[in-house]
Amino acid sequence: MADHHDHSDYVPGEMDVHQQQHSYELFTSLTKWLSLHLAVVLTFLVLLTCTKTGFIGSLIAAVVVAAVGWFMLKKKPDQH
Repeated sequence: MADHHDHSDYVPGEMDVHQQQHSYELFTSLTKWLSLHLAVVLTFLVLLTCTKTGFIGSLIAAVVVAAVGWFMLKKKPDQH
């Protein structure tokens, strides 16, 4: 027969999840900002090496992507 364990220590809804919430927020924040950095670097390198945009044009396009990305990804104030 299956071994039955005593689960009397477990109380649903009583676990402190603040550390898990902080870890998840950190993970999502790092993911979105690293994705923006990757998009900026790829934009610069692709335009620099695959088009006739040149260094200055590639840099301007990368800065525009960075500015738009920062504006879109920055933390919005809580709306309560």
